[in-house]
Amino acid sequence: MSELVPHMPAIFAGHGSPMNALGGAYAAVWRALGARLPRPKAVLCISAHWFVDETAVTAMEHPRTIHDFYGFPKPLYDMRYPAPGDAWLAERVADILDPVPVRHDHDWGLDHGAWSVLAHLFPAADVPVVQLSIDRRRPGSFHYELGRRLAPLREEGVLIFGSGDVVHNLSAAGQGIPDYDWAVRFNTLVKDAALAFDHAPLIEPAGPDADLAIPTPEHYLPLLYVLGAQGEDETVTFFNDEIALAAVSMLGVKIG
Repeated sequence: MSELVPHMPAIFAGHGSPMNALGGAYAAVWRALGARLPRPKAVLCISAHWFVDETAVTAMEHPRTIHDFYGFPKPLYDMRYPAPGDAWLAERVADILDPVPVRHDHDWGLDHGAWSVLAHLFPAADVPVVQLSIDRRRPGSFHYELGRRLAPLREEGVLIFGSGDVVHNLSAAGQGIPDYDWAVRFNTLVKDAALAFDHAPLIEPAGPDADLAIPTPEHYLPLLYVLGAQGEDETVTFFNDEIALAAVSMLGVKIG
């Protein structure tokens, strides 16, 4: 008898500061969430920090831990997340996304958008992980469509995991600006639209609040992959629904 493959949720996590990899309140929520999840066959991660001029997947057997940040304490640089890669998943993603060219990458690895959260979701690092790059040349509609096409992976035991921040304006963070209401409004817009399965205003968000919440798109776009994988009647729940430093949303979204 073949092993029953669980239908996996799709998850977006606001990863915030790399320091969350070392612990704290947000990390405790990720760890509790990981303990409740069915065990995935593999994780497909879309991280804000692999933002390049192509669509690519990590295809190495042992992806390296990338410390893509500066000026943090040594214990953070000492961290390793030795999850294996998954050749099957790399090939499967390329097949699903065809005719979009998907390059098999043997250099990148797992950046901190991936491992800072996965180290708490799956602390044993025994679930294979493949990263999918974000093509920065493409509009939001392209990334949403890729998420929609990747949705069948959930039936195959793959956890689709986006990592970024719904609101990510580092130039405004902690600056004591009198009015940060735009951050709260945009965060609420995302939650309301996900609950209502009304993705249209989120695919190409526009207006003053969006301009402030998403001055650059890389931390927002991973959310579109997760929303694209959402089924119309699926339950949506939220975790770590806080805004750090007034301008970085830690919002997490769990679909299914």
